[in-house]
Amino acid sequence: MRADRLVSLVLLLRQHGRLSATALARELEVSTRTVLRDIEALSAAGVPVYAERGRHGGFALLPGFRTELTGLNHDEALALLVAGSRRGAQAFGLGSALASAMLKVVDALPESYRDTAAGAAERLLIDPETDLLSRRLVAEEVPDAIAAEVLRAVFAGHKLQIHYAAVDQTPKWRTVDPIGLVTVRDQGYLLAMRSGADRTYRLSRVLAAKELAEPAQRPDRVDLDRTWQERSTRFRTGGDQVTVLVRVDPARREDLVGTALAVRAEEADSDGWLRLEVTFQDPRHAEWALWQLTTDAEALAPQWLRNCLCNRAAAIAARYGASS
Repeated sequence: MRADRLVSLVLLLRQHGRLSATALARELEVSTRTVLRDIEALSAAGVPVYAERGRHGGFALLPGFRTELTGLNHDEALALLVAGSRRGAQAFGLGSALASAMLKVVDALPESYRDTAAGAAERLLIDPETDLLSRRLVAEEVPDAIAAEVLRAVFAGHKLQIHYAAVDQTPKWRTVDPIGLVTVRDQGYLLAMRSGADRTYRLSRVLAAKELAEPAQRPDRVDLDRTWQERSTRFRTGGDQVTVLVRVDPARREDLVGTALAVRAEEADSDGWLRLEVTFQDPRHAEWALWQLTTDAEALAPQWLRNCLCNRAAAIAARYGASS
């Protein structure tokens, strides 16, 4: 909306002091012509914005044009800025709104807190895009239009139609009663009910969404944390899950546990390795997880898993051992 863009333009000038039309257009994701029209509208509305000519010119506000957000202490301001660095909002299509909100918070902070809080926030990194091994942690993308439609239905308490692509199934339209949204490791999930049964949908698999006018059949209040825990427990204890006995190098324990659904037992062997009983979603999941650990882990049982890993290793050896 133009009103939001005008506010963001003023706040950008407040924070940076002076910016060219090109820089403002890049920040606001509009054309320079749109920026010039917005500058003209602000001037007509009495906002003291003026142009500076020359090589380093641009647009600026007269000094002292600001408002202050009172009542925040330094730690509260720091908490807001750090929260604004998290990537979870991307899963719900709120990334641009979060960035705009943080810009407003920084601009409105009392001057005594602004510089110190912003400087401290620069020294805290939450959820970086890569880990220590330079493995890129890719957040699932959800189109803004889909995320916005889902959010509207959740907040308004209306039924929602989604075109959903379940794993290994043809996409189908479903009408659901949305309960809430959850983000886990940058993956967004819609918690809903369908024909009275609990359902959980991965937002990245929603191909299209449409809010309906009909009220959703759902509780007036919900404890999302408890609901998510209950559904997670049911997920871990259902389906074609398999339990595997594994020996693993302690240095790779977290890699194993991070891919498993649950750890049912754990003890140390005499040679320092760990013996774990872990659960995977299905046989393919178990084979994949153990293969990633190469010689740093050994599947002790069941035998079919040992056979699968042996056959895969033999196939690799044959491929690279063959003469050219």
